[in-house]
Amino acid sequence: MKRALFPGSFDPITLGHYDIINRGVHLFDEIVVAIGVNAQKNYMFSLDQRKQFTEEAFKNQPKVKVITYEGLTIDVCKKINAEFILRGLRNPADFEFEKAIAHTNRKLSKIETVFLLTASKTSYISSSIVRDVIRNGGDYTVLVPESVKV
Repeated sequence: MKRALFPGSFDPITLGHYDIINRGVHLFDEIVVAIGVNAQKNYMFSLDQRKQFTEEAFKNQPKVKVITYEGLTIDVCKKINAEFILRGLRNPADFEFEKAIAHTNRKLSKIETVFLLTASKTSYISSSIVRDVIRNGGDYTVLVPESVKV
């Protein structure tokens, strides 16, 4: 079984994340969306809310599972027997950042990182933009799956 871990904070999940996961299910037998906890971040949504948004978005996709985790991503990969980490790239800055993480993960383990370019129609969307739209009373619903409700 080809299992990929798709890690992130998903605060909240966006249409960009949703697109990468939906495209990834054609490449892998299973995608485990791993919602991480980073003590240095101040989240808009609780861990339970972020998990619920994501589970609801993929309730009809049996190849997608959702978990939460703390610690190193490669440790989660080992724990669930994931051979791959799936990541989306929006722009060159994402690539440089993700490349450094992928090299580190590969040095610490044998895990391979697979990058998918975001679709042009979602490449401008980030969770931080969505949070800013929400904070300022804008229509965030055009940026997130229907499961994200504020």
